[in-house]
Amino acid sequence: MKKTIVLGMMLVGLFTFAQDTKRVVGGDRDTHGCIGSAGYTYSQVKNDCIRVFEQKIKLPEVKPKGSSTSMTAVIFSKDMKNAEIFLPDQNSGSLILTRAGKGKTWKSGKYILVPYKKIGYQLKKDNIVIYQ
Repeated sequence: MKKTIVLGMMLVGLFTFAQDTKRVVGGDRDTHGCIGSAGYTYSQVKNDCIRVFEQKIKLPEVKPKGSSTSMTAVIFSKDMKNAEIFLPDQNSGSLILTRAGKGKTWKSGKYILVPYKKIGYQLKKDNIVIYQ
């Protein structure tokens, strides 16, 4: 009888430990299932969890404030009608810019994304370049 009780208590303790481990690892999933502590954020354009720092198009900050430089990533929809940008100060995750006409300019409110030179882009806010 004592062996059964001890064995039962060990199993309960093991089960409790396993449940606590589940809460710690990946316990910070957002509403889309993205794990923030692993660097993932949700992309509206890709409809999936991504790591911003792994994206192909990254634009460094033009005039950094302080000792560190931030960057933004740009992801285009397959049809190139939308551009998604991830700004460090954007609390809601990302911002979707929509292509203006048939040109290569994407806009949303105060933000505009335009081609820069032949291989890059500039992101402007209130017509001031903030990332390129």
